Amino acid sequence: MTLPRFSPDNDPGPDFAALIDRFGIPAINNHEIIEKLPHGTTCVAIKYRDGVVLAGDRRATSGHHISFRAMEKVFQSDSHSGVAISGAAGPAIEMVKLFQLQLEHYEKVEGKSLSLEGKANQLGLMIRQNLPAAMQGLAVVPIFAGYDLRQDDGRIFQYDVTGGRFEEASFATTGSGSLHATTVIKMGFEDQLKRTDAVILAANAIFEASDEDSATGGPDLIRAVFPTITTIDVNGYEEVDQDVVVATFMEIIDTRTARNGGS
Repeated sequence: MTLPRFSPDNDPGPDFAALIDRFGIPAINNHEIIEKLPHGTTCVAIKYRDGVVLAGDRRATSGHHISFRAMEKVFQSDSHSGVAISGAAGPAIEMVKLFQLQLEHYEKVEGKSLSLEGKANQLGLMIRQNLPAAMQGLAVVPIFAGYDLRQDDGRIFQYDVTGGRFEEASFATTGSGSLHATTVIKMGFEDQLKRTDAVILAANAIFEASDEDSATGGPDLIRAVFPTITTIDVNGYEEVDQDVVVATFMEIIDTRTARNGGS
């Protein structure tokens, strides 16, 4: 096969995709490839009296297909902070792993941990570096939360695809079900929430998001898969006990059943 030649009056222009289409050469549709990649969905963070609750559903979708039913979206970044991811699953998990490594490396070199503000800034830089991939559809939009030992307070940071960092005073949500989760949290949030109440509110937010958004996974009673809920306070990062998570969601289900006329 010889390369085509173009005269000055037949300039093909800068659009290579249009050029190969003109010559009938089969092209790869990037949009179709990205649609088939697993994407994580709804995560929430809620500030309470002693720290922050960080939670996420477990479903990953590829377009309208459920890719994974037990994907982890909430990760511990260091002893007093965590990251909840939404967006393209592969780049998001890789970003979290690199973020964890950077924080550990800083602590070993400096002999002390990076400030929570510094951690939030570092994650924002990593999101900014992912912008070329985000422009092609591989966006990563996490929530970062932690307990600031210097300020003695829980803090929540939200991001956009350009790496813009915004601190939230009360709560933050991300992912396809974020609109529904936000509504639930707004209705139930109070200043100085107790830990138990914040956990219940996070569970309700994810449950309602899963009820309205097909990409968000709620409690899967058949496979015993439940959303992840963690807390971060002065004592550090801790996953809420699985028995507590199960009991919380079962109570939500019982309440909804009774409300709809069930026994």
